Amino acid sequence: MIRTALYLVTLVWATIWYGGRCIVAGWLRVPWTRGGLYDRAQRYWARSILAAAGIPVTVEGAEHLAPDAPQIVAANHASFFDILALLGWLPGDPKFIAKKEIFAIPVMGGAMKAAGHVRMDRGHQKQAFDAYVQATGQLRERRLTVVVYPEGTRTRTGELGPFKKGAFVFAIVSGAPVVPCYVSGAFGIQPKGRIRVHRQPIRITLGAPIGVDGLTVEDREALAERVRQAVLALGARVDASRVAS
Repeated sequence: MIRTALYLVTLVWATIWYGGRCIVAGWLRVPWTRGGLYDRAQRYWARSILAAAGIPVTVEGAEHLAPDAPQIVAANHASFFDILALLGWLPGDPKFIAKKEIFAIPVMGGAMKAAGHVRMDRGHQKQAFDAYVQATGQLRERRLTVVVYPEGTRTRTGELGPFKKGAFVFAIVSGAPVVPCYVSGAFGIQPKGRIRVHRQPIRITLGAPIGVDGLTVEDREALAERVRQAVLALGARVDASRVAS
């Protein structure tokens, strides 16, 4: 329980400290720069919380990410801890398209808005579409790495769920390649409804980017299935390596 207490204290402290810096910088209209104040704050926020929880993170396949080009990372979603792992360790200081409820959290929501993350209301189709339009503009202008969770929600079983199509319309319209990503180890660290944190390593595995050149929005279902199969293949590879070791 000492580890859990340290995690909870650090979660509150880091959110106030790093989130507050982003909010103040936003008020002062400090511009976003790659690797600048906002990117450093989100990276240090995530890493400090994971360190307090005793969760090590490793990344495999980072060479599949372009260092200075727009790209979309499509990842599985198991818990709050895979968000932390991607924010803290994914190269390129990624931005998320996140559900509106997260933006309602005091300090965290304001910090996310200031740092350039995109709010989405999945309950309203037009607002969800507007969020993707906003993200497309930022993706192209700033050459961002944007993380999407195509399942639409976190898994309750640990298995990869079906993919929704919105993220792939976004990819096709933006013209950015989709990098499949499988995050293992996050499921079960803090079971839903529980406070206690269980220490176990997280492994981020990235696959070869899937291009969208020549695709139209009518191809969104085929693209979604292709990316889903790529994520499943990464997961199978991780499971096989775990058994072999």
